[in-house]
Amino acid sequence: MIPSQRHRFAIPDEVHYLNCAYMAPLAHEVSEAIVAGARRKEQPWTIRPADFFSVTEEFRASAARLMGVSADNLAIVPSVSYGLAVAAANLPVAAGQTIVTLTDQFPSNVYAWRELARCTDARVQQVQRPSQGCWTEAVVDAIGPDTAIVAVPNCHWADGRVVNLAVVSRACRRNGAALVLDLTQSLGAMPIDFGAVRPDFAVAACYKWMMGPYGVAILYVDPRHHDGSPIEHNWINRAGSKDFGRLVDYREDFQPGARRFDMGEKSNPPLLDGARAGIELLLEFGVDTIAQTLAGRTEAIAQEAGRLGLLSAPVGTRAAHFLSLEFPGGMPQGLAERLAEARVHVSTRGSSLRVTPHLYNTDADSAALIATLEGCLA
Repeated sequence: MIPSQRHRFAIPDEVHYLNCAYMAPLAHEVSEAIVAGARRKEQPWTIRPADFFSVTEEFRASAARLMGVSADNLAIVPSVSYGLAVAAANLPVAAGQTIVTLTDQFPSNVYAWRELARCTDARVQQVQRPSQGCWTEAVVDAIGPDTAIVAVPNCHWADGRVVNLAVVSRACRRNGAALVLDLTQSLGAMPIDFGAVRPDFAVAACYKWMMGPYGVAILYVDPRHHDGSPIEHNWINRAGSKDFGRLVDYREDFQPGARRFDMGEKSNPPLLDGARAGIELLLEFGVDTIAQTLAGRTEAIAQEAGRLGLLSAPVGTRAAHFLSLEFPGGMPQGLAERLAEARVHVSTRGSSLRVTPHLYNTDADSAALIATLEGCLA
């Protein structure tokens, strides 16, 4: 179990932030990297052409270590929606085929597929989760010969219920369907074996469980799509772009691997150095150990909440780093106000309370949450 890393974050003792699924606070070393990156532009005469490439490759290499994949399979993008637009532009869909998603899936992983279905006369099929189960069986049951794409997360953004990606991947391969993943609510906190899952595309924003700044994401592109079409055509992704003296010798070929899908103006030290520092913090402990530590904290909260009559799914059905507390009698009136008064920060999702701690949390944070809930339920 990893001891609390509260000392590495600017979180006052009286603040109980249990809301990483909303946005991770920046660790001191991440903030320092962002500031140092920004200050480089105070003296632009010190920035060399080679620096445009080194800052991106250092970030790409760190992300590759975190994910256990080759750096050549990663593209640097500004957001999940951008990455999903790349996927939608490079996967074939025929009229009458289906694109499988989850009911109440996060909008960024819905709108792209609705638009693709509209343009191709395909259909989006939203599967329902069994009331007390995980999503896996429902997703697999929806996959058939007419399935073109399965676009799912590793765990649902609202309740944390899991999708077994290895099982879903096998069903996709049996039926010739592509697999596209939004890993924003899991990458960095939940292990994933890319070699076993073999997604066509997978994208994750860096500002949640990857502990980085807002405005940068990482896109995994399987090698079978490395010859695909980017959704923008910028100078730096083309072959030969390292030679600034020959940029107008226009090239039709690209930088190797998934780099053709990189966003324009990617060489942004404040963003990329900050995001890399967040990843390095995770690599310091390892995703497996982080997941085990967060499982211990969410399970302890679940047991205390159960004593108050609240319901939650067991680890396995839900992701270890996610806890959704359900109120059998409905959410108490004034709960949000009472939590705010106690400086307890969580999220309400429908009739449930989403509790998502990280390494900066302490037993005092959990105790403050339980005490506030107990007061509201008394």
